[in-house]
This record gives sequence, C-alpha cells and structure tokens, in this order.
Amino acid sequence: MKPTDPGEFIASLNAGVLANQMGMALSHVAAGVVEHGKKGKVTLTLELSQIGDSHQVKVAHKLDFTEPTKRGSKREDTATETPFFVTANGLQLFADNPSGQLFTKQDAPVVARD
Repeated sequence: MKPTDPGEFIASLNAGVLANQMGMALSHVAAGVVEHGKKGKVTLTLELSQIGDSHQVKVAHKLDFTEPTKRGSKREDTATETPFFVTANGLQLFADNPSGQLFTKQDAPVVARD
C-alpha cells in the first residue's frame, strides 16, 4: 500500500472546510501569541473506525484551538466526520472504480438473449 498524501488527505476532510478552519485557527492563534506574548495551541485529533464490513473508514476529526488574549484566552473547537475508502493508493475520498464493487456475476447474472 502506498502512503496517504497528508496534504491531499487534510484538504479532503469535510470537503475542504477543515483545511480552511485550520488556516484561520493558525492565523488567529499566531496573532494572539505575537500580540500578547503568551503561548497558544492548535490541536487536530483524528480517530479512524471501520464502516460496517466494508473497505471504508470513518475519520472523525476535531480541531481545537486556544488563542491567547490580553486577560486570558479564547477557546473554540469543532468536530465532524468524513468517510474514506482504503485503497492500494492509501486513503482516498472516492474509490478507484466505485461501480465495479456494486455487483458480481453471481449477484446479478445476465442471461443472453436468443
């Protein structure tokens, strides 16, 4: 199995929304750190679980950040889930051949017409 491309993986989470949220969190926390001279924190947590008996996994992702302020800090978190296929090319949002998995010849035999 090839390794999953981390940039493509992050960009696929929640249809790209998580990547935008992460960018905003990093910018806000960094600005707070510089402005107030205190530490900030950005955490991305990923939990993977199998979906049924398939070759798919559910990736639960949580973005949590703490932005320092003048008299304390401001905290926000968001959590969502994204399904992925486990393929020979790593985790992918879409299967290489999704319609190829629908039916086998035993499930839907085609009888030739005379």
